[in-house]
Amino acid sequence: MFKNSIYKSVGLILICAAYSACKLPEVAQRNENKNVPERFSNSQDTLNSASIQWRKFFTDPQLVDLIDTALKNNQELNITLQDIEIAKSEIRAKKGELLPSVNYRVGAGIEKVGRYTSQGAGDASTEIEPGKEVPDPLPDYAFGLQANWEADIWHKLRNAKKAALSHYLSTVEGKNFVVTNLVAEIANSYYELLALDNQLDIVKKNIALQSNALELMKIQKEATRVTELAVRKFQAEVLSSRSLEFDIEQKITETENKINFLLGRYPQPIVRDKSNFTDLVPPGVQEGIPSQLLANRPDIKQAEFELAAAKLDVNVAKAQFYPSLGISAGIGFQAFNPGYLLRTPESLLYSLAGDLAGPLINKNAIKAAYITANAKQLQAVYEYEKSILNGYMEVANQLSNINNLQKSYDLKAKQVKALTESIDISNDLFKSARADYFEVLMTQRDALQSKLELIETKKQQLNAVVNIYHALGGGWN
Repeated sequence: MFKNSIYKSVGLILICAAYSACKLPEVAQRNENKNVPERFSNSQDTLNSASIQWRKFFTDPQLVDLIDTALKNNQELNITLQDIEIAKSEIRAKKGELLPSVNYRVGAGIEKVGRYTSQGAGDASTEIEPGKEVPDPLPDYAFGLQANWEADIWHKLRNAKKAALSHYLSTVEGKNFVVTNLVAEIANSYYELLALDNQLDIVKKNIALQSNALELMKIQKEATRVTELAVRKFQAEVLSSRSLEFDIEQKITETENKINFLLGRYPQPIVRDKSNFTDLVPPGVQEGIPSQLLANRPDIKQAEFELAAAKLDVNVAKAQFYPSLGISAGIGFQAFNPGYLLRTPESLLYSLAGDLAGPLINKNAIKAAYITANAKQLQAVYEYEKSILNGYMEVANQLSNINNLQKSYDLKAKQVKALTESIDISNDLFKSARADYFEVLMTQRDALQSKLELIETKKQQLNAVVNIYHALGGGWN
């Protein structure tokens, strides 16, 4: 009869556990889409510039030194490195949950119970030894070990450890993504600084040219060939160019400080070679095939690991619906007198217990956790797909940009040559009274603008190469 009641109880428990496990909330499911176009352009070459180390991709030694310094001192990068350490600790914590926990206990106390209670009356009528009653008040001394362990029958703890590992790998890729951004930002700022240096040099030369033209206008005015209006116009043009000079100097200061900030240091001059900027030839870039983005771009790999972790988190949340098996054990010694504490077996105590526990009624909390985990997994799917789409778009845009900038630079170079030659022509025509001062003024203004635009286009060319190197996933290796 007793055995039958035990079987009935166990059967009832198993039925409750099965019912609890089967009643999972209905949630939407979706698998990620990894499909990408076969190629960026007509080329099917699999060579990819992302595999080139940044030290070999950038050949300017001053730029390489700046990037080296940034990789040691940049605060954002160092913050990301601590994220990796945090993720490592999380793996240790989850791994520890798989193992039994063992605690020690050492204690001492004293208890006085009322004589007219069941315990007090029992103690009063009990002899520890012949002729020796239970002490009143009663001291208590004890020490021992206690162990607890949850059997991971549903792989809840294993999945949690795997999710922590995926989060760790995600933080590593996050660090790599910070590195690629940092390398690209420093390179772009460096080229911007070189462009500003050259624009400043052009403006200063133009100021000298305009000042000579202003002196010429003053002489022509004395000879009554031009009016005061011409003098004032050329004087205003000189003042405008000097104002532009100070604007560029301010931009140089801000760009230098931006680089210094990325390098984790206070403002100081940035060492660079200011000459031959227009002669710089952007390195050639090989885009490879789109599927390589999945392996090269740290942000895509980071999103992939986050997606893997999110899927495991769903399994962990699902396992909360199932019963858990816990095992506990303890062993130690306990006595009212320290002299009796190590007597065996009289002072020895031990215990061994197992329990099966699971949710039955009011499962709102674990249902909410499961639905939340699934929603986060869907978010991770969309984030992963978005990172792939964004990576492809960035590469496609920069490939088109490089092609169009080269055409634009060639045309602007011809424009600069034509306008530079027209300055001397306009001056000669003015001296021979075959052109008025306004034509001289506009020719100088157009020539200055075209030279500044040529420098800007060269900078955009260099930036486009940096950006496509970054878009392909280069810079972190």
